[in-house]
Amino acid sequence: MKYVILIHSNPQPWGHPTSAHTSEYQALPAQQQADLGARWEKVFGDADAKGEIIYGCALGDPTSSRVFHFQGEPLPIDGPYAESKEHLAGFFVIEVESQERAEELAAAFSCPGDTVELRPTMRPGCES
Repeated sequence: MKYVILIHSNPQPWGHPTSAHTSEYQALPAQQQADLGARWEKVFGDADAKGEIIYGCALGDPTSSRVFHFQGEPLPIDGPYAESKEHLAGFFVIEVESQERAEELAAAFSCPGDTVELRPTMRPGCES
């Protein structure tokens, strides 16, 4: 089963890892920050060693994006698309044995100030 882990964040200033740039994360005691980092490193390292991490990518500052709306032809506008505080910061494609395992991995990506979304992927031509 393939899933995508989408990481939404609003760090100020924009940077990666996004959690290091959010006020919620920065307000944590240094030891708690270290514990969260160690948790992520362990879970990610184990998943990578098992071949569960297919691909991952951090995304650049959302203010550098271009959004294309189709109105008879593609019309570009400055991004980001969402009129919200959070923006897509990066993603990982994973392949795991079960939804439970996917949820375990997604939970390890969750940090104060970030929102993590887990969504199954679809192949072209598939409806679900």
